[in-house]
Amino acid sequence: MTKFSLLLIALLFSVQLSFSQEYTIVIHGGAGNIKPEMPEELQQRYLQTLDSALLVGVRVLENNGSALDAVEKVVNYLEDCPLYNAGRGAVFTYEGKNELDASIMDGSNLEAGALAGVTRVKNPISAARKVMEASAHVMLSGEGANTFSEQQQLEMVDNTYFKTKKRFESFEKAKAKYLKGKMGTVGCVVRDKNGNLAAGTSTGGMTLKRWGRIGDSPVIGAGTFADNKTCAVSCTGHGEFFIRLGIARDIASRMEYKNLSLKDAAKETLDKLSEYEGTGGFIAVDKEGNPVMQFNTSGMFRGYVKSNGEKEVAMFK
Repeated sequence: MTKFSLLLIALLFSVQLSFSQEYTIVIHGGAGNIKPEMPEELQQRYLQTLDSALLVGVRVLENNGSALDAVEKVVNYLEDCPLYNAGRGAVFTYEGKNELDASIMDGSNLEAGALAGVTRVKNPISAARKVMEASAHVMLSGEGANTFSEQQQLEMVDNTYFKTKKRFESFEKAKAKYLKGKMGTVGCVVRDKNGNLAAGTSTGGMTLKRWGRIGDSPVIGAGTFADNKTCAVSCTGHGEFFIRLGIARDIASRMEYKNLSLKDAAKETLDKLSEYEGTGGFIAVDKEGNPVMQFNTSGMFRGYVKSNGEKEVAMFK
């Protein structure tokens, strides 16, 4: 073998290795009535936390963590941040409690886990992963989900842990007016160095929700979906519409059956959501690592980062 041949093989191997190490992380912190009139100090806090959440994911992937690991850790960070309607800072039900939903999906094998209406699990996205990996089920709910999470030795807290002054004041005002506030959610989708996709979504649901209402966030195919053949998706918005229209799966289906790009599939799906007067948005990443962040509201907390250094965090249109 000539010296030139050896150099060529080394170059091709280097190019292949570089390609295999590309990754993309996309996040959202809810879509809704988000406008530039928001105080500048609060805007900067949101942008800073979005940036920090992306860095959490980067650290996981740079240390050879999987897409699933990155999704869980990023959503953990957002669940622990009181600015968002997930984990600590979740909105209140009509009865004045915090009930949390979450789901996670592995695009490499289409396995998924979800839980709904939990009240004592500190980080619901981690419990959703346990449902996927340590049970024979996809979705658990209510006290049974609490008990399962406790048996899995996840961190449990009193329901008052989720209460923040800001959310409680909003709850009292809303209840006084008997309004049905539609609040945000957090989510993350990842394409890792090995080309695997994963998606996760976590939420406190809708302000003043009653009768055990469950939205799209824990519903696989509605609020969360991932398939290595197409894309990974996490949604946020008025959940009833996302469930009825199967929004997360719809994007992947358009890519799979119509051979559309992620960008075109996302546009068609958002148009469909708008056609039925649904409000909200979604983030997605395809198998090549291309990110999409789409919404039909005045704003959506969002951001993405790629292994080549490309990065964006934003709030408004």
